[in-house]
Amino acid sequence: MKRTSDGSAITVALAGNPNSGKTTLFNALTGLSQKVANYPGVTVERKEGVWNTASGDFLLIDLPGLYSIEAASPDEKVARDVLSGTIGKIEKPDCIVVVVDSTNLERNLYLATQLKDFGIPIVIVLTMNDLLVKQGASIDEGKLSKGFAARVVQVDALDRTGIDKLADAIRESVAEGGENMTSAWRPDSANDVEESGPNEIFARYAFIERIVAEAKRSEGSCEGRSASARSEHIDRVLTHRVVGPLILLAILFMIFQLVFSWASLPMDLLDSVFGLLGDSVRDAMGQGSATDLIVDGVIAGVGGVLIFLPQILILFLFISILEDTGYMARAAFMSDRLMSGIGLHGKAFLPLISSFACAIPGIMATRTIENPRDRLATILIAPFMSCSARLPVYTLMIAAFFSDVTLWGIVSVGALLMILMYLIGILMAVLVAFILKKTILRSPIPPLVLELPPYRMPSLRTVLQNMASRATLFVKNAGTVILAISVILWALAYFQVPGSGMATDAGSSVDATQVASQRLENSYVGHLGKLIEPAIEPLGFDWKIGVSLIASFAAREVFVSTMSIIYGMDERAVDQVGGEGRIAESVRKARRADGSPAWTPLTAVTMMIFFVLSMQCMSTIAVVKRETNTWRWPIFMTLYMTGLAWLGAFATYQIGTIMGF
Repeated sequence: MKRTSDGSAITVALAGNPNSGKTTLFNALTGLSQKVANYPGVTVERKEGVWNTASGDFLLIDLPGLYSIEAASPDEKVARDVLSGTIGKIEKPDCIVVVVDSTNLERNLYLATQLKDFGIPIVIVLTMNDLLVKQGASIDEGKLSKGFAARVVQVDALDRTGIDKLADAIRESVAEGGENMTSAWRPDSANDVEESGPNEIFARYAFIERIVAEAKRSEGSCEGRSASARSEHIDRVLTHRVVGPLILLAILFMIFQLVFSWASLPMDLLDSVFGLLGDSVRDAMGQGSATDLIVDGVIAGVGGVLIFLPQILILFLFISILEDTGYMARAAFMSDRLMSGIGLHGKAFLPLISSFACAIPGIMATRTIENPRDRLATILIAPFMSCSARLPVYTLMIAAFFSDVTLWGIVSVGALLMILMYLIGILMAVLVAFILKKTILRSPIPPLVLELPPYRMPSLRTVLQNMASRATLFVKNAGTVILAISVILWALAYFQVPGSGMATDAGSSVDATQVASQRLENSYVGHLGKLIEPAIEPLGFDWKIGVSLIASFAAREVFVSTMSIIYGMDERAVDQVGGEGRIAESVRKARRADGSPAWTPLTAVTMMIFFVLSMQCMSTIAVVKRETNTWRWPIFMTLYMTGLAWLGAFATYQIGTIMGF
């Protein structure tokens, strides 16, 4: 543990409501000196970091975002245990820094009154002060400090204003020890009320309102009131019972339309770069297994996924903008009507939204849901949300068969298919949640109390940070999991099973494709594909597609890299007769043993349906096991989602075939 200059150790717990600026402050104070793990014995994430200052260092513990400390949810229970010093070997903190949104003092300070009851020195940090000024108000730090019997510091984490004052306030508060640690909210004897249930809540808010009335000053500006009025007028449209959901669908469609149009040029450039890189390596190294490993395994496998990075960046550009403007909270408000109708708590919305990025953080975000059955129901449907790893699969299918197809010359069929995939996942999640909540997970639904933040201009820095974070995760995944899987698959596709009939080089270039296909079929991966082919043949899939499905269980985007490797074995032969080497072109040209197309537009749509409904990846199963502390639910989830995926794909292909598609 780090120590201050006088040798005494100072551990600081960082607490605050969600969206109060706590995480931004933690990142600003600790920089890269962070570590993430789980608390002993529980699955709640634990973030620690070292805050280096001129006069010594602090050890910061970032508590989960909290509205209260009632221990109703796993996050709240962990926070109580940390502050009580009863969780594992984690020391009880010497000070609590309470991060408070100054534009919403009453709600944020309720948590501060509860934290005072632990008898630990607290320092109140006021954030969002620039927004408060725009609302025509300010906070008298001295009056708020006197009323709360705690030091108050205004901080701007982005430009580091007030950081030094915060360090001094922590040291001074710790030095004072137990002084001024009385719970000032408690009613006096002349106005005594029972300190339990609603009376205690009323007493806390009465105290907060009195202190805020003394400390908050109006500057006479009408800008804040005008902004509030504008927000109300906008919300009358955006959160309308009928118009609001239609606007949400229109926004989503526009996003996907722009994702396709804006990403096409950088994707083509990246595709060309990896193609040139592969050709250069092959020219430099010559023919041989080592060359094939690097070109067909590493470059084709990893490059086949990285070319979709522009789409990931553009998608998260828009998602970050929607979050930063405050529109996501409106989407949550509108969805609560749907959530209540299917038996889910309104708090399930944010975990489900998070699952569109990745199911793992979405499932972990269910810890804020108090009712165990509501939490479990949300976990079991989170993988239906189309994560960003599925995006490359959708894009490949659309690029191969629907890239230039439009309706009325304007509307992109590819964008329509993309949003349809997302809607199918959502509708299936709704149906499954309804069944679960009516049967094995039946429980009453508590009401959702949701605060709508004011509309504001998005922060360019925040948007870029979110994009960079997502891009880093995507590239890291491509450089680790996908690289490893690609190399393994190349080896399985390259080496032949003994006694399977080794293919020999063809006497003419015309037969080269048949030779490459025979080599692949006689390989280890070919035998694996043949083993599962009877199960997927009714879906219109052959054994090559089956191999890609198996590999995608490691990570969904591996499907694309596997296709690059498998069809890449044929591409070397196709190139000899002037064929194109791009993966989408390879999909269109792929043939079965009887010469019929391996892929058609119907096969592509069937594959998209399968990916919408199937379990995302093995990492998702692992996190479900960790969150539920049993293998029963992840096994149940895998079986029922795989069954739904097979049935959905079977119905799509068979009905499409009957209709002549």
